[in-house]
Amino acid sequence: MRPKSLAMYRSADLPAKIPVFPLPGALLLPRSRLPLHIFEPRYLQMIDDCLKTEHRLIGMVQPRAQKTGDGRELQSIGCAGRLTQISETEDRRYMVTLSGVSRYRITREVSGFEPYLQADVTWEGFERDLGRPEVDERFDRPAFLDLLHRYFEDQGLSTDWDSLKDAEEELLINSLSMLCPFEPEEKQALLEAPSLATRRETVVTLMEIALRGGTGEEMLQ
Repeated sequence: MRPKSLAMYRSADLPAKIPVFPLPGALLLPRSRLPLHIFEPRYLQMIDDCLKTEHRLIGMVQPRAQKTGDGRELQSIGCAGRLTQISETEDRRYMVTLSGVSRYRITREVSGFEPYLQADVTWEGFERDLGRPEVDERFDRPAFLDLLHRYFEDQGLSTDWDSLKDAEEELLINSLSMLCPFEPEEKQALLEAPSLATRRETVVTLMEIALRGGTGEEMLQ
């Protein structure tokens, strides 16, 4: 089947049940791309099964640090991406890319005959994810890049600074949210941010905490 382009999706088009891939620290956001190296047999089958569907959606989700009282092992909110690139290695591993479509909320974790987990989900409340890229009206790029430069030096990271100067706000903020070495709980906070401005403020807070030698736990308490 030929999959729909991302621009063609509406909430009504999205399936009520999707395969989910719990991966600590792996963050996917709408309109962003996440490369993955797949080698576990159950997730290799998940990719094979996903390719047979029209939507080709896989839900990325963070595992919880501890089970909830009802036994849930996953965070309630994740982000689904469409399988847009795939290559297979000689030893039967997949290198894939997911293109972020929309966040979702898990209503029920589903165990079936498949070796991987599936979930009943609702897309309600995340309609904005299917629209145009967001704009952060109060984004101060020079101040943000100055803080980012100090954070990267502190963390021993490197990047192409020239490309960051011209990157669109959403691409810059979301890419940093996905790529920076934040803790899983911090990544979850970035995923659940209700707006691009809130996500940017959270990234700034996390970088400032790291530069002070602390952790994001104080922000999340």
